[in-house]
Amino acid sequence: MTLDVIGGVVLAGGRGSRLGGARKADLRHDGTTLLDRALAACADCAEVVVVGDPPTGGRAGVRFVREEPAYGGPAAALLAGVAALAPGTTTVVALGVDMPLLDRAAVRRLVGAASDPAGASDGSVLVDATGRRHLALVVRTAALARVAPPLAERSGMPLRRLLADLQLAPVPARAGEEADVDTWDDAARLGVERGEA
Repeated sequence: MTLDVIGGVVLAGGRGSRLGGARKADLRHDGTTLLDRALAACADCAEVVVVGDPPTGGRAGVRFVREEPAYGGPAAALLAGVAALAPGTTTVVALGVDMPLLDRAAVRRLVGAASDPAGASDGSVLVDATGRRHLALVVRTAALARVAPPLAERSGMPLRRLLADLQLAPVPARAGEEADVDTWDDAARLGVERGEA
C-alpha cells in the first residue's frame, strides 16, 4: 500500500469513569502528560487531530474536535477525527491517549507494516501476545470510508466492529506498548500519576 499523506488522530475524549472522572489526557508519566506523549508518538504525521476537550491553553499546532454526540465511543471518535483531517490525507495513525509506553518508534513500526506491499491491504494494528488488537493502528482513509456507518449509527459502536472487515497486519507489541490506563491500579502499575490540579 502506498502511504502518501499521513495524518494522526489521538482519541482522548473518554469519560474516565473508572478513574473517578479524571481526564486520561491530563495524567502524567515521567512528568509528561499522556496527551503530550501521544502527540510525540505522532511526530512524523503531517498533522494531528485530537478528539476530546482541549486542555487549558490548548496545544500549539493541534486541532481539537468532538465526536457527535460527545462520548459516543472510540469508533465515533475515530471517524470524527479522520473527518477533521485535511483533504488529501490518505492514511491515518490512530492512538488511544491512555497508552503511556507507546512511542514514536512503535508508530514507525506500524507505518512500516502498513507500507509493506506484501502485507495487509488496509493497514496495521498493534497486538499483544494473545493476538488481541489495541487502539494503536494505521489505516487507509479509503478503507475507513468503506466501512463507516451512517452518522446516526456511530454512537456506542465498538471499535472492533468498525474494524472487523478491514485487513490489518498485526504488529506485535514490545515492552508493554499495548498497556493502557483504565483504572488507578493500571496507573500505579505503569507509573502514571494524576496531572496537576
